[in-house]
Amino acid sequence: MSILIDGNTRVIVQGITGRDGSFHASSMKEYGTKVVGGVTPGKGGILVNGVPVFDSIKEAVAATGADASVIFVPAKFASAAIREAADGGIDLVICITEGIPVQEMIENYHYVKARHKRLIGPNCPGLITPGKCKIGIMPGPIHLPGRIGVISRSGTLTYEVVYALTKAGIGQSTCIGIGGDPIIGTGFTEILEMFEKDPGTDGVVLIGEIGGDEEAKAAEFIKAKFSKKVVVFISGRTAPPGKRMGHAGALISGAGETAEAKVKAFRDIGVPVADRPDEIPGALSQ
Repeated sequence: MSILIDGNTRVIVQGITGRDGSFHASSMKEYGTKVVGGVTPGKGGILVNGVPVFDSIKEAVAATGADASVIFVPAKFASAAIREAADGGIDLVICITEGIPVQEMIENYHYVKARHKRLIGPNCPGLITPGKCKIGIMPGPIHLPGRIGVISRSGTLTYEVVYALTKAGIGQSTCIGIGGDPIIGTGFTEILEMFEKDPGTDGVVLIGEIGGDEEAKAAEFIKAKFSKKVVVFISGRTAPPGKRMGHAGALISGAGETAEAKVKAFRDIGVPVADRPDEIPGALSQ
């Protein structure tokens, strides 16, 4: 089993005629994802690596029956793309774009929620159900089908952790990069709830970082409602307070947002926290 995406997911690529959109559309298609169309206003009717391009999401959905979209458009146009997808019949919207203003994302968050759609990202690597479907920029070959879910705020750390799991023979059910911005569409708690209900997931690896309260909320949820094995890794333990480290959301603005505070929150409820990514497979097996 898996969550959010599987072998039946039909994907539209918004911004498919751009450099990143065309490259990753081909990569997703080669992995086996059903990339059924792309959208670039004014370029409808052409093909990009065999994928038909439409002028709008509504046209694309009507012609292809797509239920997911992935956004590879510049930050200036990303909010419009998110809203077009939410209005156009897309149930799952994945926004890879980095640099969307926080105020815009607050509005986008409520816009998507009001339409009962789901947004992953922005500023995220996407998600993958190994062997079935990948949407975004995650490298397919390092993943192995299995029964461990992965949730992460960091794209690069996701790859490192997944590689360690696969090398140890531990497969993954679904791996999701939720994004590193201060405002994101779907957080740790919502994904944990999905994994709790998924009979094909036996445990979860959660990868957090400094800044924000996502990890604190996740710890509360795990203590109260999560019954499966969880192993955590928190990056940024040497980051100085008040300095953004990498992601826009990785800014310590309060005592509870430091790496040390987040490690303590999980350890206080009995959740193991690995000091290094390569320790995670062993922690899962204990």
